[in-house]
Amino acid sequence: MTAVTTESVRVAESSRRARPHEILRIVRLHTVNPAIFFGVPWLILAGAWAVTMVIALIIQAAAGPLDQAETGFEYSWAVLSPQWYLIVVGVQAVSYTFPFALGFGATRRDYWLGTGLMFVIVSVVNAAAIATLLLVERATNGWGIGAGMFDALWYVGADWGTAFYTTFALQLLVLFIGAGITTVYMRWRMRGMMTVLFGGVALILAIIAFLTFTETWEPLGTWLASIGVVGVFTLVLAKALLWAVAGLLVIRRATPR
Repeated sequence: MTAVTTESVRVAESSRRARPHEILRIVRLHTVNPAIFFGVPWLILAGAWAVTMVIALIIQAAAGPLDQAETGFEYSWAVLSPQWYLIVVGVQAVSYTFPFALGFGATRRDYWLGTGLMFVIVSVVNAAAIATLLLVERATNGWGIGAGMFDALWYVGADWGTAFYTTFALQLLVLFIGAGITTVYMRWRMRGMMTVLFGGVALILAIIAFLTFTETWEPLGTWLASIGVVGVFTLVLAKALLWAVAGLLVIRRATPR
């Protein structure tokens, strides 16, 4: 009887704290199919790059040598093409591996921490690659034809560190949004999904109404401009952490299908 009680206490204590070896095992589980994280998103980015180059060559053939500022490439959203798919990556990462993780004895906490660590690794790798490609694009004067894909939007004028930080924050946010939505579905099924959807829309409309009726759009824009790109993406990173914490709370009672 005493042995059983002692073992129960040991198991309970183990479930209350994170186990590094289990967390790393979850990371390895996610890397079983690396195409989810590194294959499809980079194929999308490569496709966007190819389309951008073709458009640049067409413009060059029609109008002569290109200048990025004159042709409007700095407003291209092509650099963000894989970001939206990363929401799907977050969904797939959890839906595909969560049942297996529970099957080989991982706790829900270890699973979520391991998944979060995998998201951080993916975001670091992708952010470093995109920041480096930005510098390559500048050094080659737009890949030799004056085209611009990475040196666009807030990346214009940004150094490597700023490009890395902003990309890292954005990628982490979309990954945790996808994973968080999946935990909601596993916990409450379609009722939970609809609640999150309509609740999110209601919150956005409430914020828009508040800013409109209080005439605070301009002060908000001024404040965002004052904190700069790094400040804005620090808010993005904070939002990613909120999604991460919310996902941890929800997944503690989630059940795989």
